[in-house]
Amino acid sequence: MDYHSKYGAPRKKKKNRFRRFLFWFFFLLILCAAGAGYYLYKIVYNPNVWTPQGEEVSVYIPTGSDFDNVKNILYSNGLIVHRKNFEWWAEKKKYRLRVLPGRYILKEGMSNNDVINLLRSGKQVPVNVIFNNVRDIYQLAGIVGRQIEADSASIVTLLTDTGYLNQIGYTPETIPAAFIPNTYQFYWNTDAKGFMDRMLEEHDKFWTDERKAKAKNLKLTPEEVVTLASIVEKETNKNDEKPMIAGVYINRIKSGWRLQADPTVVYAIGDYNIHRVLNVHKEFDSPYNTYKHLGLPPGPICIPSISSIDAVLNYEHNKYFFFCAKDDLSGYHVFAKTNAGHRKNAKKYQEALNKMKIYK
Repeated sequence: MDYHSKYGAPRKKKKNRFRRFLFWFFFLLILCAAGAGYYLYKIVYNPNVWTPQGEEVSVYIPTGSDFDNVKNILYSNGLIVHRKNFEWWAEKKKYRLRVLPGRYILKEGMSNNDVINLLRSGKQVPVNVIFNNVRDIYQLAGIVGRQIEADSASIVTLLTDTGYLNQIGYTPETIPAAFIPNTYQFYWNTDAKGFMDRMLEEHDKFWTDERKAKAKNLKLTPEEVVTLASIVEKETNKNDEKPMIAGVYINRIKSGWRLQADPTVVYAIGDYNIHRVLNVHKEFDSPYNTYKHLGLPPGPICIPSISSIDAVLNYEHNKYFFFCAKDDLSGYHVFAKTNAGHRKNAKKYQEALNKMKIYK
């Protein structure tokens, strides 16, 4: 028996076994890798966001938040389905080191990768900040503070800081003139200073050369125009008659009369439940009482609308010096050139109030 006959066959069998072992080893290795890859894929790219009724949800992440805060925000609203998977991928993406504040929109079916990439990017969606029909800066701060991250207290603090007001060219009396009621887009995490910076920009855009020229023709500054517009705003909510009422007050100013505007008395007293301004009210001592003091009050008595500002700038050239609410209580007014005509109109209106038992 030769050597190959004696030893060849066993060695060949061993070699074949080793090859089979390697084959199955690598096959299982590939299988495990594929399984791990598929599992990883599911963690990263499978849908993991649920929203009520499948609608978009706004998520607000406050300034100074960390990853734990973000988790609490997401989990408290039940937006993340598999939390451990979300947290694992967030750690892998090092989101903990890049938590950015703001308002983010989550959609039904977003994956962990989608969510974390969005939050890491800082690509927040702006909010519409709307304000109109605002009495004063305190009410303004409350309205705005409910729409952006800056709270009302921080806004009021800034708007009552005389040093800051002096820096931007206003006083505590004239600062309401800095605001133009409208709808503005802001990033939600805007602070009080950021809000004011934007408002000053919008103010400058509004006061075009054309508007400034019209104010100059009236011999009024933009702040004085807004002050007069605030009175017009409180006299009527009928845009079509605002220019007529503005014309009446312009006539009084040009003739050296006191404005004798009832809304200034209400503002001076601070009782906004007054529906009838009586003689006793007109004696209230305040620089805002235009029955006692000549000229415009020290500043706006509200934050007037654009329609009221433009009504002053484009006032109706008429010969009226008086106006009174119509006795049909429609909200419109009747106008008179003389005091005698005004008294007749006022009597009709007072009788209408008496019928409704409105005495104050």
